[in-house]
Amino acid sequence: MADRLYLRHSTDKQTNLRQKHHLATYLSSGAPAYEDPATSSRIHPLQRPGFQNLLDEAAVGDVVRVADAARLFRSVRDVLDVRDVLRRRGLHLRVAAGAWAGMDLTSDDAMTKLFVTMLAGVLEFQRDMISENTKDGVAAARAEGKVLGRPAAFGDRKAAEVVQAYRDGTAVKALARLYNVDPKTIRRVLDAAQARTLTAEELDTFTPADPQAQAPADPVVVVDVPGLVAENLVDIADDAVRQALDAGQTIRRGQGYSVRVTAPVSVHVAMVEHSATALMQSPAGRKAHRIHSDRVTSVQSTP
Repeated sequence: MADRLYLRHSTDKQTNLRQKHHLATYLSSGAPAYEDPATSSRIHPLQRPGFQNLLDEAAVGDVVRVADAARLFRSVRDVLDVRDVLRRRGLHLRVAAGAWAGMDLTSDDAMTKLFVTMLAGVLEFQRDMISENTKDGVAAARAEGKVLGRPAAFGDRKAAEVVQAYRDGTAVKALARLYNVDPKTIRRVLDAAQARTLTAEELDTFTPADPQAQAPADPVVVVDVPGLVAENLVDIADDAVRQALDAGQTIRRGQGYSVRVTAPVSVHVAMVEHSATALMQSPAGRKAHRIHSDRVTSVQSTP
């Protein structure tokens, strides 16, 4: 029987120092540690790379140890799912600190199952309260006129440099490499300055629309925005995006959810662009971005 340690922190500005303090005895004895750095608790534990590696290497009888329950669980469903997998594999689960300390959470006796379910409900309640307080804080900041969201990739001076370099003949992709940003960021800067024109290839394939049959330039369409995408847009500084999300309808799908948003195509495109950078930091984020981007592309190409 071996100890296997699991550590996770939510952002790249956090560390595992407190968790390592609680697990110091096992670390000093050489127990292997499996980490999921900068990984949101919104990602289901069984989908996190570090935890998956732990499960792949664990043998029957091994003990999975975490510093506190929040490192592994977010909801009642998380607790029950992980507990079920560990029990089927013959593994044990122990939490070093908090109300869970001292228990083997995979025990099959009735008292343990009751206690685990009760504590999981408390944990989910705490998460909901944190989310509610965060939303209240964001609303209060907006009411005071504070600008929220991620800072713009370019200030006025750098944006002017990009526009001038483009007008001097530098390609969009070359500018993206030069400034270490996505080409979409460069295109947004150029479009804001009305500096971008159709390429030769675009001109060759461009056919003016029949004025009598021309569709609206920015039609209103419906797109189901994955929940992970919507959460990354909650404090975005784009008023149109925020208003569209606020008016959307939440659609539950198994363990996840989507927000059904009715808005102009340009607003949907803006959502894709605003959320791309943050979502690229994790496998789940990249999957959500791909699904969302495909859905937006689909409505753009629909007559």
